[in-house]
Amino acid sequence: MMRHNFKSLKIWQKSMELTDLTYDYCKALPIEERYNLIDQLNRCSCSVPSNIAEGSGKRTKAHFAEFLTTSLTSSFEVETQLLICERRGYGSKEKLKECLDLVVEVQKMIFSFREYILNSDDE
Repeated sequence: MMRHNFKSLKIWQKSMELTDLTYDYCKALPIEERYNLIDQLNRCSCSVPSNIAEGSGKRTKAHFAEFLTTSLTSSFEVETQLLICERRGYGSKEKLKECLDLVVEVQKMIFSFREYILNSDDE
């Protein structure tokens, strides 16, 4: 049985940082994007740590890995939304770069952790 205190997982902590950073970045986006990019970016950034937390309570490695996969795909959605903002010239370039750098770091961490979970011997 899988037992992880999600709050102690570095991938959860980093993805929470990503959520905070994304929310801060969104504050400077154009108001007309309120129900488009801003909502979408906030939702998918919240999904990253939420799926890590939810998966940590699952009974098997395979179930946890599925939630890590969902978290990873949400991070790709975050990255895409940020790249759209970049193409549109929205917000602070510095904050955007910080978000993009962190999302790539989080993606690598989730991918590595998922591989570790799937290949570990303990059940």
